[in-house]
Amino acid sequence: MSVSELKNKILNGEQITKEEALTLIDAPLAELTAAADEIRRKMCGNTFDMCTIINGKSGRCSENCKYCAQSAFYKTCVEEYPLLSTDKIVEQAVYNYKQGVLRYSIVCSGKRLSDSEVDRLCESIRAIKKACPISVCVSLGLLDEENFRKLKNAGVDRVHNNLETSRRFFPQVCTTHTYDDKINAINAAKSAGLEVCSGGIMGLGETMEDRIDMVLQQRELGVKSVPVNMLNPIANTPFEHNRILTQEEMQRIVAIFRFIIPDGFIRLAGGRGIMKDKGKSLFTSGANAAISGDMLTTQGITTEKDMQTLKELGYKVEIRG
Repeated sequence: MSVSELKNKILNGEQITKEEALTLIDAPLAELTAAADEIRRKMCGNTFDMCTIINGKSGRCSENCKYCAQSAFYKTCVEEYPLLSTDKIVEQAVYNYKQGVLRYSIVCSGKRLSDSEVDRLCESIRAIKKACPISVCVSLGLLDEENFRKLKNAGVDRVHNNLETSRRFFPQVCTTHTYDDKINAINAAKSAGLEVCSGGIMGLGETMEDRIDMVLQQRELGVKSVPVNMLNPIANTPFEHNRILTQEEMQRIVAIFRFIIPDGFIRLAGGRGIMKDKGKSLFTSGANAAISGDMLTTQGITTEKDMQTLKELGYKVEIRG
């Protein structure tokens, strides 16, 4: 089927298959991105979901993810510190809310937070909710349903847990936990009544088919928020010499993801700062969400700059659903 036929299939309420998604790999880029943007407008309108993140606990991670500056396996000189205080976490939440950001995510290094750390973080989340009405997300690793329920009761709306890549390629990225460990954590969060945000990193050495397989898995899991990171190779990690993807490659990736999850938020995340247009072209290729401000260990785009760009493109920053 042509790009136009697949677009119309989606707009008629049907899902495309893996085989159909694979045909988009060689589709003319301009036609593909225009169709993806049309799908985005018709399925999601001009709503834009912007979030910011705080590095709530940094470094000394026990996992060996080959891209990560925070892994204890690699000497990257990343800043290391334990779980931040409630005052610091709340201060940043209020600051971001005053800038017009409506979603705030607390991201912590490690395979998972301990039960006591979860309890401490719940206190911080309750304090955020008293201070301002910002939506709170967390990225805390491979927690169980009991701890996810604690977080939901404290005021968390959404849990982030990236699959990172396809099941096939995942063992080339990490061997200290499994793909199924991630899926089990996602299902535990869903069972606790939480929304899920799950995406991946582009440029780890995966194929386009791997990327499509990852998003098809997320579609199966009911994920509606898909962060798209572009690898920014970190010195002294195993992937330090990986090729940086081009802007055109990222446009194609984002557009194909929009075809697979047409009513979701395709969220630009890490690596956007190294793109020549800082991701602006991706906001007209199917993306309608972003992480603004600095990333965990790399520099991002300022919220002020993002707000200006979104205004130029006709987006409205708000939370849907």
